[in-house]
Amino acid sequence: MGQKSRADIRQGVHSRIRKKVRGSADRPRLAVFRSLNHIYAQVIDDVSGKTLATASTTEKGLGLKTGGNVESAKAVGKAIAERALGAGVSSVVFDRGGYVYHGRVKALIDATRDAGLNKHEAEAKETKQEGSNEE
Repeated sequence: MGQKSRADIRQGVHSRIRKKVRGSADRPRLAVFRSLNHIYAQVIDDVSGKTLATASTTEKGLGLKTGGNVESAKAVGKAIAERALGAGVSSVVFDRGGYVYHGRVKALIDATRDAGLNKHEAEAKETKQEGSNEE
């Protein structure tokens, strides 16, 4: 039996994450897919099996020259947050897709928070940081 490729390992991690993460109508799932040159994000209601909003670096409307960097991931995060808020979604469950929460994935998710998605998490993070600074 040969060694597993990096993609096979990520797929296994993703399937373990998906066992635990479910999106509902109240709090849909924000799924992230990252390729070498692009990054994609979808807001999915798993109960009804519908995609509520999408954004990716392949879209012409975002005006990105390349999709494989942190700046592009931030632009996609802002776009997906605006589209989700427009669809009536204010809170989501983040599905990092088996990728490490670092780099482009972290930039996309942080940009969604900055654009107004999951405001309660951003407020809790600020409160926690203020508490640790006072000590």
